[in-house]
Amino acid sequence: MSTIRDVANLAKVSIATVSRVLNNDTQYKMTDETRARVWKAVTDLNYTVKSPANSSSGDNKAHSGNALVKIGCVLSVTKNKYNDPYFMSILSGVEEQLQNNGYELTFIKTGAELEDKKALYNAFGNPVSGLILMESLNSEIYQFIRNQVPNIVGIDTWWEDIDNVGYDHYRVASVAVQHLIDKGHKKIGFIGGSGMSGDIKSSQRYRGYYASLHAAGLPVNSDWVIDCAWDENLCMEKVSQLYQKEDSPTAFFVASDLMAMAALSSLYKMGIAVPDKVAVIGLSNIEISKYSNPPLTTIEIPTKEIGMVAVDLLLARINGYQLLPRKVILPTSLVLRNST
Repeated sequence: MSTIRDVANLAKVSIATVSRVLNNDTQYKMTDETRARVWKAVTDLNYTVKSPANSSSGDNKAHSGNALVKIGCVLSVTKNKYNDPYFMSILSGVEEQLQNNGYELTFIKTGAELEDKKALYNAFGNPVSGLILMESLNSEIYQFIRNQVPNIVGIDTWWEDIDNVGYDHYRVASVAVQHLIDKGHKKIGFIGGSGMSGDIKSSQRYRGYYASLHAAGLPVNSDWVIDCAWDENLCMEKVSQLYQKEDSPTAFFVASDLMAMAALSSLYKMGIAVPDKVAVIGLSNIEISKYSNPPLTTIEIPTKEIGMVAVDLLLARINGYQLLPRKVILPTSLVLRNST
């Protein structure tokens, strides 16, 4: 097991400097380059910071007044920090359940913010007891955080060494596409985002879409698959471009209610009637989806409950639960409205 002396030797600094970085001591001036070198050495050596957050002593467990328990959250958002109603609903569940148990969030960061090494080191320079992780992050950042935080619960992440809670992405796609097939549609498109993988076809929602069409003997036209990078304006633009062509789908499964409403807006501007000419089904059932024009058919994801269950899993870990990582899949349901 690596020691603080090993970290100091690799970073080419004194043990005192390493200690100041690990304890976020700002009394002495230090360059960002030195601080970054120390944290890189910590990561490379898999050195675990000794702190109350990861002590096995019962005095530091969650029941000790909660004062020593510091819990953070990493959001998955593509634009402004608090503009995505899907993740905000999950966050509301997280905060409510923490408050119900006498805790509160110490900090909230986004995956994009943590790509800045200084922000990453500042966020996790102080002891953190637990983390709700809503984004998988890249391997380097994840491993750094995993080394510093003893208890992490993911929300639909791909990491198998931590607890995860979410929904069945493949199944919801199958349900959505089958609904469109049952409505008589044979030319069905897909709108979503590629995320960190860079390939929209690697997502479980796309795979559920593809498999359902294949099982029904229907064509999968790559021109009808739109990667909008979870950007409403780009979604509207690409939908508009698609309907300039002669061969276009009569229905869409959209892997996000926000993107589905962007598609509805684009179709409206082109004078394409929904659902008479093109049907649209979304995913998540955010509050505003019932007020779109027309009201959006979608699949309800229990977002608030996902956040609450994630907190329950995290507090169990903080209180000493040590069995194998758990994966909790919550139920979903089809919400029929007028867009299909």
